[in-house]
Amino acid sequence: EVQLVESGGGLVQPGGSLRLSCAASGFTFSSYSMSWVRQAPGKGLEWVSFINSIGGSTSYADSVKGRFTISRDNAKNTLNLKMNSLKPEDTAVYYCNKAIAWHYWGQGTQVTVSS
Repeated sequence: EVQLVESGGGLVQPGGSLRLSCAASGFTFSSYSMSWVRQAPGKGLEWVSFINSIGGSTSYADSVKGRFTISRDNAKNTLNLKMNSLKPEDTAVYYCNKAIAWHYWGQGTQVTVSS
């Protein structure tokens, strides 16, 4: 049973930082590329970032490039997203997922950026 449990979200002021985590189980985590995606209120899903299985290759949406950093710890089956210089438009529910297909969903974690 694939399980993805996101955590670390919260309320932060513009310019602040948050670190999101994703605990994965039910599959061989170290064999899979992973992504973070998000859904803003009233909007569709938006891809945010990608990391390959060993962590040596990453990519980012233009909207977050230079501000967000994706990483993983295969020994702990965790995926992370460090978010700096947060903007109100980053407000969304953030989800982690296998990069190959978004067939399994955790609960997501709410990020709210507001003054």
